[in-house]
Amino acid sequence: MQNHLSSCRENNFDFLRFLFAVFVIITHSYALSGLESQQDLLQQITNNQVSFSSIGLSGFFVISGYFIFKSFERSSHFYEYLKKRVLRVFPALLVVLLLSLLLVGLIYEGKTPLLLNSSFWTYLPNNLSLYGFQGVISGVFEGNPYHSVNGSLWTIRYEFSLYIAIALLFFIKRRPVLMAILISFIAVLMLSIYHVWIDKFAGVKILGMQGLHILNLGSFFVIGSLLAIADFIKWNSKMLVGLLCITILVCFKIGLYNEVKHILLPPLIIGLGFLPVKHISNFSKFGDPSYGIYIYAFPVQQLLIYLYRPSIAVFIILSIFISILFGYLSWHLIEKRAMLYKQRRS
Repeated sequence: MQNHLSSCRENNFDFLRFLFAVFVIITHSYALSGLESQQDLLQQITNNQVSFSSIGLSGFFVISGYFIFKSFERSSHFYEYLKKRVLRVFPALLVVLLLSLLLVGLIYEGKTPLLLNSSFWTYLPNNLSLYGFQGVISGVFEGNPYHSVNGSLWTIRYEFSLYIAIALLFFIKRRPVLMAILISFIAVLMLSIYHVWIDKFAGVKILGMQGLHILNLGSFFVIGSLLAIADFIKWNSKMLVGLLCITILVCFKIGLYNEVKHILLPPLIIGLGFLPVKHISNFSKFGDPSYGIYIYAFPVQQLLIYLYRPSIAVFIILSIFISILFGYLSWHLIEKRAMLYKQRRS
């Protein structure tokens, strides 16, 4: 979700990230409409083993793990790498937070004056710090099924924490074998805990982050990084992608997707990304709206519910269309410019 691939390279990753962002919108639409008991189409097909949003988040973290590690390999030192990550995440995040506060000023319905509302003043610093994630401002969207102003931002702290974890590898960057062994060990450890001791660790919190999400999303990221170390593109083929697709479908059928998802889904996603499809591989020529779509969709959807309460079908269509618009605006007005600054100064 955070790293743009050069449009001169033929691949499908910009399109995949775009698709994953739309997937998140689809699943969120049911909960934000008050239809949380209803399942999205993918949940129905897979007997509630997976939703569109879970595929979307998993895909984001796999792709991020792969290309963030590649960025780490290209970076000459710790500060160069970390500056790239900061410039990719925080400029767009700051703008969406500021725009959200402007929106709050227009629709605020609290009992106390807005400027005396402490949650209004803590919203920006808490979310900009990542680890103080705050979704709710009292007096805002309280008539909606969900009160959060932007509930999607909770995942950014998990991803940025993984960026920092990768940065620590600079201490052993000149020892690639040791680095590969270490990341492999971490992957095995995380998967073991996730599948064997998840009941004990799911509720554990580290810097406000839940153990369940650390293990689940973190495993997708780490496996993505391992595929980068293995230079997966050399092993990729249509046959491999086809076999992975068939195997995952079989696992859905027999109810074993959760047991195999961290092993099978990452190579499938990276494999699909590196098998360029005509037209789709040129998707990035218009920019990369995926991050913008992701961070703007939730407040867009909340405002639609607040103003109109449309039917679920209309809600999904409007949410996707408006979020895509904001995604492209975010890319061209903010993210792209930040990346140009990164390239000039790195």
